[in-house]
Amino acid sequence: MKNIINAILCGLAICILIAGCGGNDVQQTDLPGKKIRYAALGAKVRGLDPGDIGDVTSSAVASQCYETLYQYHYLKRPYQLIPNLAADMPKVSDDGLTYTIKLRKDVYFVDDKCFPGGKGRQLKAQDFIYAWKRIANIKYLSKNWWIFDGKIVGLDEFREYTKKCKKKSDVDYSRPVAGLKALDDFTLQIKLKKPWPQITYLLAHLPTAPMAKEAVDYYKDDIINVMVGTGPFMLKEWVRGSKIILVRNPKFRKQYYPSEGEPGDKEKGFLNDAGKPLPLVDGIVYYIIEEDQPRWLLFMQGKIDASGIPKDFFYQAITPEGVLSKALRKKGIDLIVAPDPSTYWYGFNMEDPVVGKNLYLRRAMSCGFNRKEYIKIFTNNRGVAAKGIFPPFFKEYDKNFKNIWCEFNLARARQQMRLAEKQAGGKIKVTLTLPGTDTTVRQMGQYFKRSMAKIGLNVELDFLNWPTFQDKVKNKSAQIFAMGWVADYPDGQNFLQLFYSENKSPGPNNFNYQNPEFDKLYRQIETMSDSPERVKLYRKMERIVCKDCPAIFTMHGVAYVPYYKYLKNYKPNAFAYGTLKYSDIDLKLRKKLVGR
Repeated sequence: MKNIINAILCGLAICILIAGCGGNDVQQTDLPGKKIRYAALGAKVRGLDPGDIGDVTSSAVASQCYETLYQYHYLKRPYQLIPNLAADMPKVSDDGLTYTIKLRKDVYFVDDKCFPGGKGRQLKAQDFIYAWKRIANIKYLSKNWWIFDGKIVGLDEFREYTKKCKKKSDVDYSRPVAGLKALDDFTLQIKLKKPWPQITYLLAHLPTAPMAKEAVDYYKDDIINVMVGTGPFMLKEWVRGSKIILVRNPKFRKQYYPSEGEPGDKEKGFLNDAGKPLPLVDGIVYYIIEEDQPRWLLFMQGKIDASGIPKDFFYQAITPEGVLSKALRKKGIDLIVAPDPSTYWYGFNMEDPVVGKNLYLRRAMSCGFNRKEYIKIFTNNRGVAAKGIFPPFFKEYDKNFKNIWCEFNLARARQQMRLAEKQAGGKIKVTLTLPGTDTTVRQMGQYFKRSMAKIGLNVELDFLNWPTFQDKVKNKSAQIFAMGWVADYPDGQNFLQLFYSENKSPGPNNFNYQNPEFDKLYRQIETMSDSPERVKLYRKMERIVCKDCPAIFTMHGVAYVPYYKYLKNYKPNAFAYGTLKYSDIDLKLRKKLVGR
């Protein structure tokens, strides 16, 4: 789900490890006598409506207030799904087509003026059905329809019905869908068209969060600016382009910090808060700080709790041996190094008449891009050169796979470029669109431009802010674009769905890639449970994509995240965002280390 590029600019996958958002006007925000978590991220929040969220920054904030049926155990590895809004794991029929899910009865929406008397009501099964029908409403233009497309009995037909409505408010959400039923207020039944092994992963994915119809009806298009959820936090203030403040939800149900984890967690202090009610902090302040230097300086001043390391400051923070510098350790800072389930690329719009129709051109550009040099210059070697789709983090990754189109080879690139120009009938000019206008993004753009000049290709650069960039890609208006993907769940299918033709923009297939053989295999693996046979098919599909070269696959990230030791329970979670409820702050130690 999470298209990204700003993760690189913030220090590689910081969005996963911090979760946050924030601003250039960093005047300290305090709630007297409270534990406040201070975070920052280098991109603006596009919107807070979970049904239409498809980027890391918005997910990081909204997931603190909206919840899903299931969640990942905060401490256990390998990752394990556990009930969240659900009372238990689903009961599945023998044919794998019917899922029956019991809901907790102690869950309430936050108090909000959209409800009678301003009192948030109890969560019911119908709230999930409404939320998913809303995603199916074609007038809503949700980028998350890919989740349900072709999977639930009757939901595709509901989507067809919405095409006949003049506007999204005309849609009758009481119209029945055979595969979505509330057997009673606290029992949800889902009927599938075919087995869908990944369904429980998606039921732990933010876009499937329940929505109160009262909130959508009341706020209408402004629903992107508010949060009426069931989570541990609620929105207090959003100053566009500056900061977002969340505070504890006083109606949050009884939920407790885990009492068990993986080996070594107890020794590391991750079980010190076992059994304590969540959340452990009273509020979260996110600052939007789009420039690398001020974000890092604010961290060094102790005004944010954790930070990625901008490339220009990396060797001040990390020694040649790869450990935290003495100067930072003296300030009470510690370091997390964690592999990131991500793949970055320069994507081609396959519907563009220039790059989409010229395989020689795409291969020339891919062979003309020096991944190792790029990783060294822009990430201080915090990455692994990509040779395909899957990160080393995934079991589908094939260490023996050799992809010649991901090898830096100028001779091969120039030979392919000659063929590309012959097909095009002359010299070629292309445009690369990048998210952001700061120094690092501009340097990345200039590096790409110089790299392509070496193979005889002229590249124009187009720098846009993150929301505008996303819109341009989703509207199929970008010719070449810098993006990436952080996996939503630990299954390679999450990457493969980015290349399935039915998921073209505004869905997650931003390449607008289409290959009949790939599509046929995709429909096959969709119904398969985890097995060695399925892994082989995943790898076969990866090779099909790499042969067609719809992207210049560049790297997989490794996160280096320094944080102050007063921040407790700070354990990376590769697939979950709503984890700040587990954070704790040692106020005395913070006062000692940073004076606040």
